[in-house]
Amino acid sequence: MQRWRGYESVPSGWGRSVVTIGVFDGVHRGHQAIIGHAVKRARDMGLQSVVMTFDPHPAEVVRPGSHPAVLTEPVRKAELIEKLGADALCVVPFTPAFSQLTPNEFVHDMLVESLHAADVVVGDNFRFGHRAAGDVKLLEELGGKFGFTVEEAPLVSADGVVFSSTYIRSCVDAGDVHAAAVALGRPHRLSGVVIRGDQRGRELGFPTANLMTHRYASVPADGVYAAWITRGGDERGKRMPASVSIGTNPTFSGRERRVEAYVLDFSGDLYGERVSLDFVAHIREQRTYDSIDPLIAQIRADVEETRVLLR
Repeated sequence: MQRWRGYESVPSGWGRSVVTIGVFDGVHRGHQAIIGHAVKRARDMGLQSVVMTFDPHPAEVVRPGSHPAVLTEPVRKAELIEKLGADALCVVPFTPAFSQLTPNEFVHDMLVESLHAADVVVGDNFRFGHRAAGDVKLLEELGGKFGFTVEEAPLVSADGVVFSSTYIRSCVDAGDVHAAAVALGRPHRLSGVVIRGDQRGRELGFPTANLMTHRYASVPADGVYAAWITRGGDERGKRMPASVSIGTNPTFSGRERRVEAYVLDFSGDLYGERVSLDFVAHIREQRTYDSIDPLIAQIRADVEETRVLLR
């Protein structure tokens, strides 16, 4: 898959293509349907497929300070999109100047002049241009003017729930990693670099890997979870079972919120390594214990439940 930073980076000889546009945070089942449709349509037409997305999230530019939690970091998003068969990924820097483009300028500059769109696939809630003034109906009108067709991909839902990035963020924020996984089509992933903590886990007999995560990472609610940890942070790394604690360590009057993973049956050092956590199940909420012994007994129980859940 070719990757471009900015639509100005599209090769000059790029031919006509089928384009789909969106933030695609999470690349969830709804996004997969849209991108998959665009890829299939391009193959049927004998053209190249292009996924256009934005960085940073438009909300941060339009309403500074409102950046939503991020379900997939840029590198992870690109990997997931490539797996769906797209021929090219165009990441457009979402700047204040870009946010001022009118719907007509948006279509002319990107879809017509740069990507030579023959067909554009979008969700039926797609909006574009300054103040989100453009909708699918306007896109169809501009398509008639500039010579491309527009296809609406229906929203994907199950049991009356429409899968969206906002919905998945709410699931993760509530600690419902199972519901998030259903909507994503895979477990929610949190990545980071392992840093040194208080060494308290080691003193208790359960040494943990403390993750330093991305500033806007979508971190599950405080609690204990069963997860898979992957060294190297990608699919090529070794996957191991882990019991993950998220919270402030209330038994020790902690204040800093942390993500700590106890890797089952592992001996070694992960400091400085980049790892990923794929959350499978929520085990329990955070609790405060009066002494160390009941805490250790609970951790042992959490580890055993993790074994069962991941088995």
